[in-house]
Amino acid sequence: MNLREDIKNALKGFGMGAANVIPGVSGGTIALLTGIYSRIINSLDAIMSVGTWKMLLRKDVKGFWKTIDGRFLLALGAGILASVWLLASLMTYVLENYHIQTLAFFFGLILASAAVLLAGIDKWRWSDAAMVAAGLAVGLLVCGRESGGSTPDGLWFIFISGAIAITTMILPGISGSYVLMLMGKYEFIMNAVTELDLVVLGVFAAGCLVGILAFAKFLHWLLAKAERQTILVLIGFVLGSLVGVWPLRGVPEGAPLHIPGAVLWAVIGIAIVAALELGSRKLSKNK
Repeated sequence: MNLREDIKNALKGFGMGAANVIPGVSGGTIALLTGIYSRIINSLDAIMSVGTWKMLLRKDVKGFWKTIDGRFLLALGAGILASVWLLASLMTYVLENYHIQTLAFFFGLILASAAVLLAGIDKWRWSDAAMVAAGLAVGLLVCGRESGGSTPDGLWFIFISGAIAITTMILPGISGSYVLMLMGKYEFIMNAVTELDLVVLGVFAAGCLVGILAFAKFLHWLLAKAERQTILVLIGFVLGSLVGVWPLRGVPEGAPLHIPGAVLWAVIGIAIVAALELGSRKLSKNK
């Protein structure tokens, strides 16, 4: 692997990081579009294998690094971290100063992502509709409260938030940052990144590590054994969760609604997802 490939992988990581900063866009989707999804899953499987860690006990550091595809992960991780750090301040600013327009943008992204997922399901059956309905019910239940509502700021909850959010990074179509928004911790974590709050970020990172170790293999197995049912439930959840980012929800009485701007940004969000989907299809045809 040469420096040029390292740079390419770092740029792909930058795209994944950008996707995970924006609620509604999945880092897993970007990984699929750039052709590195399977490679990431294989690396995670290797990291979570007991046999891989036995290499370190035998002092076979070179073999360990090669088995986990370490150089690839290092370049990818550098791109992800750079992207998150650069975009966190922007997201904090727009949420504070253009809240309705920003939520409208997220709403468009999420709505279009759900539509793309639905379009990918063929030969519908009644059992499929039941799976979607189950996910929809859970989404409405979880997101029925005010978006970004009050949740604990204690480090224990930050740890749990990281553990839950990280699991969505390996699921195409599911946004980790959106999960943070549902848990009321999106802006909190973005502020921590902007202000370099090392305590909060350290606890959040620890939660992410534990979460991916605990759930990644299970999620990988679940998709392998029951991919259709899993995706259908997730689609229903995404649709139900739209209530949590409704742009006009919770607007104080008498406050300007900025309806034209909200509609425009929702359309832009939809257009971005549509462009990504078209790009994915062109890549598939060219292979």
